[in-house]
Amino acid sequence: MTNTDDDRRPKYQRIADSLREAIQSGEYGPGDRLPGENELMAAHGVARMTARQALSVLKDEGVAESRKGAGVFVRSFRPLRRRGIQRLAQEQWGSGRSIWSADIENRTLVVDQVTVSEEAAPEGVSQVLDLAEGETVCVRRRRFVLDEKAVLLATSYLPTSVVAGSAITQEDTGPGGTYARLAELGYKPVHFREEIRSRMPTRAEAEQLSISAGTPVILICRTAFADEGRPVEINEMTLDAASYILEYDFDA
Repeated sequence: MTNTDDDRRPKYQRIADSLREAIQSGEYGPGDRLPGENELMAAHGVARMTARQALSVLKDEGVAESRKGAGVFVRSFRPLRRRGIQRLAQEQWGSGRSIWSADIENRTLVVDQVTVSEEAAPEGVSQVLDLAEGETVCVRRRRFVLDEKAVLLATSYLPTSVVAGSAITQEDTGPGGTYARLAELGYKPVHFREEIRSRMPTRAEAEQLSISAGTPVILICRTAFADEGRPVEINEMTLDAASYILEYDFDA
């Protein structure tokens, strides 16, 4: 039921809310085309800019997506449930499985735009990894694409003194990934810390993730620690907020 507060909503917001309700009720299903700007203008008696703003709201929320030359459609991508604790368990990477296998079930995951380089450590990274002055890091950058949708950008920093000559410096780190290789080098991760923030994306992030400038991103910075509290990796991740559910399941 519409109340006085609802009546104060801008016209574009009221249109967006009605479309969202229609999607939630099943009137429009995943992959269905939503009414276009001309249809919304005629149905609601509004200007083109108002109709455009209404559709932009749904796109920014990740509810809908534009298809060039075809219109705006209900997003059919199923959000990824990121199990923040289970995915980092040693039984995952220690048995040769990717930590992503805890999240994706039988969905198709592709890792692309992979680069590996040796670089001077940024000041913040150097401090967290407790590096000596001038010590370099191995930097691994990559993008994760699930069901043909880019969902995550990741940049890892590891001390060159620890990983030099290992598979970690190659694009393909092998079964179990970086953490399994660190264990083989004598630096098995035994503790993790994740810090989570959120903001709007930079232009480059929006392009790489194929999201609108109004869709927020989630920033997760994970530090991996070996025995005696030695930090061995920092992983800075940028997630498309509309593509994720962050789940943390643990005992009291």
